[in-house]
Amino acid sequence: MSDAIKQDESWMREALKLADYAESLGEVPVGAVVVLDGEVIGRGWNQPITGHDPTAHAEIIALRDAAERLENYRMPRAELFVTIEPCTMCAGAIVHSRVSRVVYGATEEKSGAVTSNCSLFSQPWLNHKVELTTGVLAQECSEKISNFFRRRREEKKAAKRSAS
Repeated sequence: MSDAIKQDESWMREALKLADYAESLGEVPVGAVVVLDGEVIGRGWNQPITGHDPTAHAEIIALRDAAERLENYRMPRAELFVTIEPCTMCAGAIVHSRVSRVVYGATEEKSGAVTSNCSLFSQPWLNHKVELTTGVLAQECSEKISNFFRRRREEKKAAKRSAS
């Protein structure tokens, strides 16, 4: 295994820890880190439910954290590691922030916007191109999301049964 792959997996494990934290709060377990020059400069986990904010996706929170630390909304040498494929909103924010590379774990067939439903990063009308690496720790990332939604469905069924 190459050093680059090992490093990508290491950063993805950091994102997975943040996904665990999101889940502990009752949020969909998605985590993200922004890395610049081998250092985490932004951390984020899903917060739409607890924050009552539809824009509080892990990627957005991590980008906000990084921008605040850099005192700049642009981060052209930074990389973003996220446990699941970014949605349209997050992909747009990534382009606007000028992140150089996105690494994600699991694809998101329902709302993913970089490979699953559209290839936002490769649109010719965009003035910034984002390098993309997919499938890093894909199984762990996918299982985390799948297990979460499976548990939620089971909890809803149990609640309906007990209400009957």
